[in-house]
Amino acid sequence: MEFVTRFFQPPHSGSYFLFGPRGTGKSSWTQHQYPDALRIDLLDPPVFRTSSARPEQLRELVAGNPATRQVIIDEVQKIPDLLAVVHALIESKQKRQFILTGSSARKLKRSGTDLLAGRAVLRTLHPYLAAELGNRFDLARALRIGLVPLVVEAAEPDDVLASYSALYLREEVHAEGLVRNIGAFSRFLEAVSFSHAAPLNTSNVARECQVERKTVEGYLEILEDLLLAYRVPVFTRRAKRELAAHPKFYLFDAGVFRSLRPHGPLDRPQEIEGAALEGLVAQHLRAWIAYRREKQDLFYWRTRHGVEVDFILYGASGLFAIEVKNSARIRSEDLRGLQNFREDYPNSECFLLYRGRERRKIGEILCLPCDHFLAALRPDQPLWSKKRGS
Repeated sequence: MEFVTRFFQPPHSGSYFLFGPRGTGKSSWTQHQYPDALRIDLLDPPVFRTSSARPEQLRELVAGNPATRQVIIDEVQKIPDLLAVVHALIESKQKRQFILTGSSARKLKRSGTDLLAGRAVLRTLHPYLAAELGNRFDLARALRIGLVPLVVEAAEPDDVLASYSALYLREEVHAEGLVRNIGAFSRFLEAVSFSHAAPLNTSNVARECQVERKTVEGYLEILEDLLLAYRVPVFTRRAKRELAAHPKFYLFDAGVFRSLRPHGPLDRPQEIEGAALEGLVAQHLRAWIAYRREKQDLFYWRTRHGVEVDFILYGASGLFAIEVKNSARIRSEDLRGLQNFREDYPNSECFLLYRGRERRKIGEILCLPCDHFLAALRPDQPLWSKKRGS
C-alpha cells in the first residue's frame, strides 16, 4: 500500500514528542517527513543495548553528524535517561530539532522525567481518518478491522489484528513489568471490552475479572498510559438536569475493540456492531480535535433518567451534539436525546449519524449517513457545513 498522506501537522519549529499507540504510523510518518534525519530506533535490540549502557553516546552521534538538523528517537520511553541528554543538547543552542516518538508516557512519568521541562511540545498521532484514506475508506471494513495503519496495510489484516493485543501484552505490559499477574490483566482486557462505548463501572469490571476494584483502576491507568483506551466525561456545564456521574469508556480503535470483545451465541451481533460504530466515530472526533490544535473538548451527556447523547463537543468552534445509531432507519425515539439536549442548550448544533443513505433535517436536527460524515471530517475544516459531503 502506498504512503497515505496524514492530516497531522508538526510544530512549525522546535523539538516535540509524538505519541501514539503502536502501529499508528509514527515511524513511517517521520521517515517520510524527515528522510535525512539521524534516527535512533530503540526497538532495534543492538541500538537499545548500547543506548541503555551509555545514554551519553547520543552526544557523540549528534556531534558526528553536524549537517543533520533533525534527530529522531523512536520509542523514547524505552530509555528515559536519554531525555537528560536531549535536554542538554537543546540547551546548547545547536539548532537541532529532536522528534521523540513513543507509544507510552507511563515509564517516563514513573521515572520522574519532566518531558524536557516544556522544551518540547506534545503531539499525538491517531489511527487513519476516513478522509485520509479517501476512496479507499470502507465503513464496513473499518468496523471489522479498524483503522490502525499497521492492520489496514497488512496483507492479512485479520491475523495482524488478532495478534495486536498479544503484542502489547508481551512487549509492553509483561516485558516492562507493569503488572504482576499477566493472567489477571488478560482477563481484565476481555472484561473491560464489554464497557466499550458505555458508562464505565469499575466495580462491575472487577467482579467480572475477579480482582479488586483498586486493581482494575490501576489496570485502566495502564491502558490509558499505553494510549490504548480513554474516558469521556459527562458534559455538565450549566446543567439544568440531574446528570450521570460515570464517564464513558472507549478502546482507541474499533478493530482492536472487536478483537478483544468475546462473542458467541448469546451475543447479539448488532450490539457489538453498534458499539464498534460509536467507537469509530469517537476516534475520528478525537483525531479531529487533536489535529486542529484549538481548544475543543469531547464529552457525552446523560441524565439520571437515562436520556443520552453520545458526543458533545464544546470549545472555540461551538457546541455540537452528536448521536450515533447503527440503523438504516430513523425512528422518533432516536431523536429524543438530541431534542432534550437542545431544549437545555438551544444554541447547540445537533447531528444524528445513521447507516442510511439519505441526508435529512428533522426539526433542528441534521440527520447524516455516518460514512458521509466521517469521509468529510477534516481538521482544516469545520465539523460540518452544507457544502461538505455533497
